[in-house]
Amino acid sequence: MATAYGPDTRDPQRSGHGPGDHFAVRRFLPAALRAPIEARTWREFAYLMLSFPISTVLFVFAVTMTSVSAGLLVTFLGVPLLAAGLTLCRGFGMLERARARGLLRLEVAEPAPVRGRTGGLMSWVGAVLKSGVSWRHLLYALLHFPWAVFAFSVSLSLWAWGWAALTYPVYAWIFPAYAGIDGVQLYGDATHNVYLDSPFELALTSAAGLLVVMATAWVIRGLAMVDRLMVSGLLGPSRLATRVTELESDRGVVVDTAAADLRRIERDLHDGAQARLVALAMGLGLAKEKLTDDPEAAAKMVDEAHGEVKVALQELRDLARGIHPAVLTDRGLDAALSAIASRCTVPVTVDVDLPGRPAQAIEGIAYFTVSELLQNVSKHSGARKATVDVWRSADRLMLQVTDNGHGGADLTSGSGLAGLTERLDAVDGILVVASPVGGPTRVTAELPWRG
Repeated sequence: MATAYGPDTRDPQRSGHGPGDHFAVRRFLPAALRAPIEARTWREFAYLMLSFPISTVLFVFAVTMTSVSAGLLVTFLGVPLLAAGLTLCRGFGMLERARARGLLRLEVAEPAPVRGRTGGLMSWVGAVLKSGVSWRHLLYALLHFPWAVFAFSVSLSLWAWGWAALTYPVYAWIFPAYAGIDGVQLYGDATHNVYLDSPFELALTSAAGLLVVMATAWVIRGLAMVDRLMVSGLLGPSRLATRVTELESDRGVVVDTAAADLRRIERDLHDGAQARLVALAMGLGLAKEKLTDDPEAAAKMVDEAHGEVKVALQELRDLARGIHPAVLTDRGLDAALSAIASRCTVPVTVDVDLPGRPAQAIEGIAYFTVSELLQNVSKHSGARKATVDVWRSADRLMLQVTDNGHGGADLTSGSGLAGLTERLDAVDGILVVASPVGGPTRVTAELPWRG
């Protein structure tokens, strides 16, 4: 460590610039070393840098608008001015959601627009002032400013210091060549100055900078996570509105599913049992005409009609089983799932451990879910065996179907699994598929108990 005597001479430090993402590096480096050069870190850092000037404008507007509106409340202008300010805050919120979507990869649904009952000015003003979403946008403008100042200061300071220290050996020659000093000053007073200039000190400074750079990446991600919470919590629709939207979507799924089931039942009746019964009626009519002239031919036609009756009855039984099996109503899931397993083309082990019976609707959805999954096992999995486990966990009914097939099942491939997911979503259920290529496949369904 060199010590120079003389006046205290300082030179501004120059910060280095980090490289961009590289696929091969991302593949082989661990997450701790990969984070500083990942695109996500740089996007979130850019978000924090932009937050400071944007939040300053929002904060100044919100304070000014609120103050002026409050001062004019004694006049007629205060109320509509406040409504107009809240509407502009909602407009700023739209820009903030777009910025979060682009840089934070955060998808926040647009809140419902404000509409007055009559379409007049005062009706619109009343609707804006009664809208909780409008006031949450104002609250965001007021609260985000101090947080943006803090996040900007912390992230920029750590980022600048870390990269400057990490790249110090690259530009250390500038100080003795152009500034007349040996390096970055570590300490100085009236009698002497201490500089970082030896190879060991350069390496130690760079190592410290590397640690700070790695830590800064995770600090930036933590700060950005707070921004995600603020944007999603204050600039999105309320939980009630979100729940209403979900219920409307689920209602649409239920209606579509019921319509599809009705079409399937009508098609099965028309193409199956109904066609056989029509043929049976025609055959019996011909047998009646031949009864006196050709008794043997009539007896043969009656025998064929008897066979058609048996086939038609079997088709009707299968159709009734597809609508709602009697064994499910009479004996519950254990016996009904065992009956499904006995018809599967691969050996299936069924283990049902339930303290009671759930609601009939939930029981029916559970039955048809397992039935569909076992059909997939028979048709697509190439498995040699499968297991079905059913149990209750707190207030949830859990189903799990496992097979040792070739795997590769995917919810996004347009298979029946996507339809099952929609049917479960309609009753607040969940379907999770774990099916690596080569197997095994494990499909877990979770339903509300509602006993």
